[in-house]
Amino acid sequence: MPASETKAYCNARKRLPVRLLTRIIDYVAGRLCAGATPIGQGRILVVDGTTVSMPDTALNQAKYPQHEQKKGCGFPIMKFVGLFCLNSGAWIATAKSHFNVHESRLFTRLLRHLRKGDTLITDRGFCSYWAAATLTAMGVDFVMRNHQRRKADFRRETTWNKRSLHYLAPAKAVTVMNEQGQFEAMPDHLVLRETRLLSPDRNGFRTTSIVVVSTFVVAAEKTVAELADYFMRRWKVELYFDDIKTSQAMDVLRTKSPAMICRELLMHMIAYNLIRSVAYASVAQSADTVAKLGRISYKGTADRIGTWCWAIWSAPTAKKARSMVDHMRATIAEDVVPERPGRREPRVKKRRPKNYQIMTKPRHEMMEIQHRNTYRKPA
Repeated sequence: MPASETKAYCNARKRLPVRLLTRIIDYVAGRLCAGATPIGQGRILVVDGTTVSMPDTALNQAKYPQHEQKKGCGFPIMKFVGLFCLNSGAWIATAKSHFNVHESRLFTRLLRHLRKGDTLITDRGFCSYWAAATLTAMGVDFVMRNHQRRKADFRRETTWNKRSLHYLAPAKAVTVMNEQGQFEAMPDHLVLRETRLLSPDRNGFRTTSIVVVSTFVVAAEKTVAELADYFMRRWKVELYFDDIKTSQAMDVLRTKSPAMICRELLMHMIAYNLIRSVAYASVAQSADTVAKLGRISYKGTADRIGTWCWAIWSAPTAKKARSMVDHMRATIAEDVVPERPGRREPRVKKRRPKNYQIMTKPRHEMMEIQHRNTYRKPA
């Protein structure tokens, strides 16, 4: 009889080689990026960071300590930075650490995934002299929002000086670069282009004036409108994280050790890229594949795969299975998210939470309030 325990399954998961999972990610994401990038053009990439939590175990707490809460009252938190392809939505690579590591320091681990001719779009958290110098030396173009501590001066040619701008990088990262001699090896100045962009005057856009820094020094290379379009597309990375954390339920990881957390994260990356690949295959024959691919519903694609997979697996013949796959792709291609400019939906919860206490002490010290339905915190 099959055992009711899950020990064999858990032991099998532990034996999954991380290197194999990484190679699968590289292969699937590489194929997806290559298919969605026009021939002769570089990839358009975006990078950003987010956090996820995990079970409160001693091993997880040691690797990813909780943030600020009292001991025993919080959960371990992992911060990770993801590198995505804007044309296809592929999740190319990730770098992870605990909550107190700055995103720009994690970004240094993703540089090996960039290639000459790529264009990288980032927010102000990644805008530093070190990042600009490194990407320029690699032949990678970039469009970054200017750091809030550097005031743009449009009266003269924009020249970044190393001595006056190294403070834009986090102090710890600068210390590491000085120890390795990287900062001293950088050029003394960089000639870049600062451009003021005006965001559309509609709900959901808090800032009407944005200054971006880019390597497109000559205005003929990229117009202001093109730079604005590049930077406004950066918002898609927030939708990618929403697909990952909400649709894939990755906001709370489930395994109880850092080794298994790593494998779980890699499996989420594989699942995400495979779903994106199915969406791409569904619109690959369209006249405007890239534009339509960006509007295909990720949640709808995942739901259709879950609905159709059982019928495909149980098909009596291979021909019938192929017919079902074609039908599934046709339904996926029809599920296009409409353009909704100015749409605004505040993050609110309609369903009321249960009337439970907030955990402010470790569980063995907590005392349940009697008659909590009528209890009111004293003023």
